[in-house]
Amino acid sequence: MPQTKKTTLALDQARLDAAKQSLTEGAVLPDASPYREDIIKLLNDALATELVCVLRYKRHHFTATGLESPAVADEFLVHANEEQSHADRICTRIVQLGGEPDLNPDTLTNRSHADYNDELDLHAMIRSNLVAERVAIEAYTQMIDLIGDKDHTTRRLIEQILEQEQEHADELSDWMNKAR
Repeated sequence: MPQTKKTTLALDQARLDAAKQSLTEGAVLPDASPYREDIIKLLNDALATELVCVLRYKRHHFTATGLESPAVADEFLVHANEEQSHADRICTRIVQLGGEPDLNPDTLTNRSHADYNDELDLHAMIRSNLVAERVAIEAYTQMIDLIGDKDHTTRRLIEQILEQEQEHADELSDWMNKAR
C-alpha cells in the first residue's frame, strides 16, 4: 500500500489573534465571511416571513369559530408564540452578524415567503397555515443548502427553526384530516 502523508490539523494562529481584537464587535467577527451581507438578507427575509406568520396565526386565533375552534384556536396561539420566538432568535443572529433586523411593517408582506390572509372559515385557516408552514420549510431548507459551511451558527439556528416548522406542518395536517 502506498503511504499517504498525514495532514496535520492545526488552528490558524492569525485568526486566533484577530479574535482578540475589536472586542466591541461582540461574539461574531463580522468581517470573517464574504457571505455576511447575503446571510443577513436571507435572515431578514426569514424574519419577515416569521412576523407575517405571527400576525396570521394571531388573527386566526382570535377569529376561529365552529365546533372544533377552541382547540384549533389554542393551537394557532401556540404556533404564533413559537413563530415570534423564531423571529426573536433571527433578530439576535442578525445583530450578532453586525446587521440590523428589518422590522419595517410597510415591507413585511413583500419580503415574506409566506402569505397573510384574513380567512374566517376554520378549514381555510388551517389550510392557509399549512401552506405557509410548507413554504417556510422549503425556504429554510434552501437557506440551509445556501449557507452550508459558510456560517455554522446561522445554519444550526435555521435547522432548529426548520425542525419546529415541520412539527407545525404535521400538527396542521392532522387538524386538516380531522376537519374533513
